[in-house]
Amino acid sequence: MGLGPVFGGRLLLLHHTGRATGSARQAVLEVVTHERDIRSWTVAAGFGTRSDWYQNLRAEPKAVIQFGSRHHAVTAHFLAAEDGAAIMERYGRRHPRTARRLCAFMRLAADGSDRSFRDAGRVIPFVRLDDDGP
Repeated sequence: MGLGPVFGGRLLLLHHTGRATGSARQAVLEVVTHERDIRSWTVAAGFGTRSDWYQNLRAEPKAVIQFGSRHHAVTAHFLAAEDGAAIMERYGRRHPRTARRLCAFMRLAADGSDRSFRDAGRVIPFVRLDDDGP
């Protein structure tokens, strides 16, 4: 629908392949971090590892994202718990209210402190999507 710019770079559209059917699938995901210089986006699996998009990327890490009006071929990399802790701590500083809501939704204790966000980040699955381009 072309509404990506309205959200200020906080959302992307993931085009991926269904692991069981091989059919094209799509999911709108919130961008936790975007590293412009290396064309990399990190997203969180707020519903955990049971999310279909997460399991589909586990089966086939090659995908395409639409970020703004541009499409990027990407490869998914599943981050370690300590990487997730650092990411969530930084995210909590930038978006404290949203971070607390995410933690509450996942039934994780988060009082707004850096430590509570780090603890939550060790549990939340994070995926880095790296651009495959030149």
